[in-house]
Amino acid sequence: MEEEKDNRTPEEITADLKLKEAEIAFKIAETEKIQAEASKAVYEAHEAEILWKETKMVYDRRMSDDENNHLYRFDGDVSKASVLRCMKKLTEWSRISPGCHMEIVFSSPGGSIIDGFELFDFIQELRARGHKITTGSLGMAASMAGILLMAGDARWIGHQSWMMIHRAAFGAIGKTYEVEDEVRLVKRIEERILDIFTLRSELTKNKIKRNWDRKDWWIDADECLKLGLVDEIRGIMPENKK
Repeated sequence: MEEEKDNRTPEEITADLKLKEAEIAFKIAETEKIQAEASKAVYEAHEAEILWKETKMVYDRRMSDDENNHLYRFDGDVSKASVLRCMKKLTEWSRISPGCHMEIVFSSPGGSIIDGFELFDFIQELRARGHKITTGSLGMAASMAGILLMAGDARWIGHQSWMMIHRAAFGAIGKTYEVEDEVRLVKRIEERILDIFTLRSELTKNKIKRNWDRKDWWIDADECLKLGLVDEIRGIMPENKK
């Protein structure tokens, strides 16, 4: 069988070769473009995954903090400033999330009775508006802080924490009648304190008076639960397994 004769001129053959080379180069370029686009898509997907994980971590951290869980840690003395800070934050949560559950954890030696009563009444107002308020204590809830612990719907205390109840303190300077007037005021304040404790516990006024007369009455967590001053003890150490 005779081979088919190529009638093309050398110029035509050269042109055809160049055309095929161009087609091959084009296909190679197309392949490289597809590969580059695929690599870019993989890189962008990887970057997007990293960004999503970082965003999720930030979101998870934010959602797990005290602020977003409506948990207020009341540390330090009960004073005008500390009470106003607490009330400001509780007001903010109440307005943003009406009816939300809030928790206040006291770690306080106490302080101003009048300022403390302001916060106590404010908590009762929040409860009346549908907020469930949990109060707790870590370390200690002494003096006015112990009274504020009574303010919640549910109350708890850390196993190694203490509550302290004592008589109202005052310092009177002035004429005799001025001192007598202040003594009468303090006794009225003490009656309010007794009312709060007897209303929220198994204690009687006589028992409180016997224990707080002329001394501070320190009560551990187990006794707080027994006396009905709290509803729960937290942080109990598990027994060692034998």
